[in-house]
Amino acid sequence: MSDPVTYTAVLPIGERTVAYLARLLVLQRRRRGTRRRALTPFAQAVLVIRWFCDATRVRCLAGDNAISTATAYRYLHEGIDVLAAAAPGLHGALLAARTAGHTHVNLDGTLIATDRCRALGLTPGVDLWWSGKHRRHGGNIQVLTAPDGWPLWTSDVRPGREHDTRCARTHPGLLEGLAAFTDDTHAALGDLGYEGEADRLTVPIKLVPGRGQTVNQRTVNTLHSALRALAERGNALLKTTFAALRRVTLCPWRTGAITAAALVLLHTEYDRTT
Repeated sequence: MSDPVTYTAVLPIGERTVAYLARLLVLQRRRRGTRRRALTPFAQAVLVIRWFCDATRVRCLAGDNAISTATAYRYLHEGIDVLAAAAPGLHGALLAARTAGHTHVNLDGTLIATDRCRALGLTPGVDLWWSGKHRRHGGNIQVLTAPDGWPLWTSDVRPGREHDTRCARTHPGLLEGLAAFTDDTHAALGDLGYEGEADRLTVPIKLVPGRGQTVNQRTVNTLHSALRALAERGNALLKTTFAALRRVTLCPWRTGAITAAALVLLHTEYDRTT
């Protein structure tokens, strides 16, 4: 075999963000009492962010850093965990949104695709992680966004077979927190996927088969769609910035932590939380 060729690459993430993750890793090593590692905290941070931005195979990350694949996986999971631990909580995100003067927030579910994972669901012959709507395996993540679509908070993962309403009901305090946020001057908007929670979320007026909608109802739906459409930007921003969110190749139950970690990187890179 001929000698390998090395080359220089540039991360699409600034040095300040890498340094932030490196500081988190330093604190984690101190808490654990780690005396020596194969990689420095900064090198480990680069490894983690390469995986997030480019979905680089862990085997390649290991080879590039002259470490074993098992060590690379361990370093990756450590990076995910310290970032996810720094993610904003729901109460803090809603409080920050109110403090920032946002008149409404948007709630939207997105499917994070995963590798095929055969796990028995409630329906015989249907995998737990199979989304019938999207026709692929994945996990459902609830994303809370600002009026302009900036992601404020992400939930833990639920299996892809679950509907948005069920996912929202499953997450502790989500619907209750949104109900507390809502008053005469603040609203929480959702699409018809949340029609079962219309008493706590502002959703469009559903068209009943065989009946038309009045001018007022159509106007309400048009205004609602114009305000809520930007919620899709939050999902797109996360997935376009971080290739790892386009298909998770780790355990699907890790998808929530991975998404929360990506949110922290996004907030740090753009120096914006609200």
